[in-house]
Amino acid sequence: MQVRFNRLAGHLKSGLAPLYLVCGDEPYQLGEAARLVREKAKREGFDERELLDAEAGFDWGQLTAAAESMSLFSERKLIELRIGNGKIGKEGSEAICEYCERPCPDNLLLILAPGLDRKDLKTKWSKRVEEVGALIQVWPLKVQELEDWLEQRLKAAGFTPAQGVAAMLAERAEGNLLAGVQEVEKLRLLHEPGALRLDDLLGNLADSARFDLFALTDAAVSGDRIRAQRVLTVLRAEGTADALVLWVLAREIRMLADAAGTMARRGSLSQVFATHRVPKMRQPGIEKALRRLPSSVLSTLLQQCAAVDLMIKGLSGEDQWHRLAVIADCLCTGVGPPDAVAG
Repeated sequence: MQVRFNRLAGHLKSGLAPLYLVCGDEPYQLGEAARLVREKAKREGFDERELLDAEAGFDWGQLTAAAESMSLFSERKLIELRIGNGKIGKEGSEAICEYCERPCPDNLLLILAPGLDRKDLKTKWSKRVEEVGALIQVWPLKVQELEDWLEQRLKAAGFTPAQGVAAMLAERAEGNLLAGVQEVEKLRLLHEPGALRLDDLLGNLADSARFDLFALTDAAVSGDRIRAQRVLTVLRAEGTADALVLWVLAREIRMLADAAGTMARRGSLSQVFATHRVPKMRQPGIEKALRRLPSSVLSTLLQQCAAVDLMIKGLSGEDQWHRLAVIADCLCTGVGPPDAVAG
């Protein structure tokens, strides 16, 4: 059977399959899926855990031996087989298929294969695992799936998130679930359980006077020159890496330049917003900003970002923080820098 990651917890409530194959290239989901299976196995009496790392030259007879040997410390045993690159060859395929023919009720086999390709899921051994046990694919979540997942995490943490909160977190996470989890944990440290508003995420909190990278772009896009410079000053004072500040500014400018070009061609901004994963609550502000930001200015600012990259790498003598401040101010005003630096 196939089990989606976001339904794994519900699946495990009804019992354990004889074996599990967890694969895919989303690290957090893979680790979390493995953790959930291990914890369920522990509750079901699989107290011993035997690890097998199927690296180059691995003796697949070890899997057979592990399946046939009695547990020394408990009546039930979890066998965890780790396949780093997803390639097991003919011998490995035969060993796993043989295990599937006679799964022992006192053993639970958990196969972790992060490097397994989609084409590998069509092989004989993976198909056999899916027939006998459960296949859990952990590919990156789509935008809406990520928002829904983060909203569930917020509620589990005791928050009642306002509309747009999960979307903002999803944007910050950039599709990285671990980053999203860290954002939720940070909110647990900063706020009491209960209602959670967008303002609580934007870094504009009078009691802490702390700002984050996304507060900088929010201020710049809204045209708030004073706040943008204040945020940038605090970021520098707190030791935020100049490369990170450049990254978030360049990312915003590229999105705006793409949107400006689309508007010039009389195209729809919906595709631009989808491509750059702009939450709905930010879209009206972006459209308003585009009315004061000519394409020529955005193009110049991208060149300025390239120049700052050289400064950060030590290839230019100018102060990169001064140039970052100029870029942020130009985003606020829609006017290009008076002393454009060649990229």
